[in-house]
Amino acid sequence: MLQSRLVKKTAAKDRARIVQFAWTIVSMNAYFEKIHQFWAKALGITAPQWSIIVVLAALDEGEGVPVNVVSKKAQVHPSFVTTQSQALEKQGFVRRKASSKDARIVLLSLTDKSYKQLAELASRRQDLDAFIFQDLDEAALLGLVQTLEGLDDRFAKGVLKLKLDL
Repeated sequence: MLQSRLVKKTAAKDRARIVQFAWTIVSMNAYFEKIHQFWAKALGITAPQWSIIVVLAALDEGEGVPVNVVSKKAQVHPSFVTTQSQALEKQGFVRRKASSKDARIVLLSLTDKSYKQLAELASRRQDLDAFIFQDLDEAALLGLVQTLEGLDDRFAKGVLKLKLDL
């Protein structure tokens, strides 16, 4: 009986911490969105378009990045990436070309204009990063990233589990 109450008390405390964690993540996501809106506005684009540019800057190694890879990283539908990348192409931020290996695959890459604009924002972005992460040394930041990546993977599997269970 005592052990059962202890287990319930621990479960309730764990549940409260999980809820606290979830609300913290929701709050941080809202701040990330505001920051993305700020950087996007500086370039004259939308926050979702900014996300596409950031993904391309991170993933392109000179060959371009397939639309489906960008959509997975940005967690949006490939058709959304297609329409937004077309708009970014018209504004001179993105280059779109068919893959030489498979013409059905569209590869996206940043233009010189994008790289120039990102370079102009670089010091402000670095200053903001330094301010936000000032209390974390390299090892702590690496540990946090690894923990969050593990949780991200578990969340993805949890979503699949929910889909299967329903």
